[in-house]
Amino acid sequence: MKKFRWQIIIILVTGLVMGLLLLSEQTGFRLVSPVPTSGGVYNEALIGSLQRLNPVLDYYNAADRDVDRLIFSSLIRFDDKGLPKADLAKTWGISYDGLTYNFELRENAKWHDGTPVKAEDVLFTIDLMRDPDSVLPEDIKKIWTDVEVVVLSDTLLQFKLQEAFTPFIDYLDFGILPKHILGGMTYMEMINSQFNLNPVGSGPYQFDSLIVENNQIKGVILSSNPDYYLEPAFINDFVFRYYADASSAYAAYQEGIVQGISKVSLEILPQVLNNSDLALYSAIEPRFSIILFNLDNSDVSFLQDANIRKALLLALDRRGMIDRILGGQGAIADVPVLPNNWAYYHGITRTDQDVSAAEKMLKEAGYVVGENSDIRSKDGMKLSFKMIYPDDETHTAIAQAIQADWLKVGVNVEIVPLSYDTLILDHLQPLTYEAALIDIDYTNSPDPDPYPFWDQAEQSGGQNYSQWENRTISQYLEEARVLLDTSERAKLYRNFQVVFADELPALPLFYPVYNYAVDKSIQGIRLGSWYDTPDRFNNVTQWYILAQKSSG
Repeated sequence: MKKFRWQIIIILVTGLVMGLLLLSEQTGFRLVSPVPTSGGVYNEALIGSLQRLNPVLDYYNAADRDVDRLIFSSLIRFDDKGLPKADLAKTWGISYDGLTYNFELRENAKWHDGTPVKAEDVLFTIDLMRDPDSVLPEDIKKIWTDVEVVVLSDTLLQFKLQEAFTPFIDYLDFGILPKHILGGMTYMEMINSQFNLNPVGSGPYQFDSLIVENNQIKGVILSSNPDYYLEPAFINDFVFRYYADASSAYAAYQEGIVQGISKVSLEILPQVLNNSDLALYSAIEPRFSIILFNLDNSDVSFLQDANIRKALLLALDRRGMIDRILGGQGAIADVPVLPNNWAYYHGITRTDQDVSAAEKMLKEAGYVVGENSDIRSKDGMKLSFKMIYPDDETHTAIAQAIQADWLKVGVNVEIVPLSYDTLILDHLQPLTYEAALIDIDYTNSPDPDPYPFWDQAEQSGGQNYSQWENRTISQYLEEARVLLDTSERAKLYRNFQVVFADELPALPLFYPVYNYAVDKSIQGIRLGSWYDTPDRFNNVTQWYILAQKSSG
């Protein structure tokens, strides 16, 4: 059921710049301290353009999702560790067998037009998501087709699953739409509805107006929702302005038009770091780069030897790749779990580059360099194989670095660039590849559920492309995805990570990092676990414009 969420994507890895500590300033003997106050206007530069402000239609447009996060509420959100927390839902309970989820909505929740939010609005939104015409990914449409939703009262609703599936909670973080406004429309009619340019939600901010210049939408103005069911936001008005790229956004900041930049790319990072008025906030993105091995390919049977795989990891200068290729931005990955997630095990030992140790392990495995070749071999079989990778500039540079590192220890790898579709459809899915440099995406999946990529049941027709066959690990993963106790699940995932790091069925490389810049006059911003760009607004109601209070 979960496997479709774990699609491999091809990305241009951005990398890592750790968040900077903001230091309090002292002038003489006067201490300046921030004091939260209500009021003011915050302007943010969004990279992209507006299409439709509607959470059922915004899946493929990050700029729309950013704005929608402030306008629309969800049943739940996720905290700094990726655990669910209450939002529009006041409380919820799960049956002992994991098949029934009961949710109670807040009685004081209202739409921005004053109409009470009801459980029927949730069902209405779900019906739109599972509509055959929906543009949402198939896994989202399928799960809502399989789940029965029952409205018990105006504030109570129930979800009935066909089988226990703890990661189901991930699917409940969706923006809810007002049935009393959109209820008479078909899905196709809603796509072209004026609602998408004049939305009504129940979130902390409400739509005010569009900024239009030369008949083009250049921005969106939101105002604080005075009837918000939680604490109202400190900042009165939240203004988004659209820009084609990061350079244009930074120029707007320099001109005083905006106070924040939604995404700091490599092209403007040096300028941002050198600007003392900007604070840079960083969070690990929900994706990572990894080298998969086809452990069931007889042409490269040596890859079935864990010691060979360990030697290959020891030979890699992952930190050097981050520094040289990713502009210093990147966090080394040791296991296929995000490091800020509740399931991440911090006891895994980091494998740093050690060329001598790699050569020793390969020699002990019987692979030695011959008189007429720099490539190691054993019984006539050379340590030589092909590695496919996405055909773009960044992945090409990474693949070349891997190739050079392995050649230094006597391993030859032929790197083969492919389009995304060809890589997936013609090589990974039919299991015809030998090795593959790819990226795995966890976007909108706070539940770490490693099952789709590493369980034996996914070897045939699933996403266990490495063909890793470990019955004990599979039992851990199968049990963990139906357990409700988070602490018990964490133990099972810890065991998974320990075995993974020992056997290395694949070689984790690094996580990219999302960078967000905001003028230091805006305070209260906090980034924790991050699963999509709108997650930077998780505590937006606590943001405030700095007022200075001096004391002698």
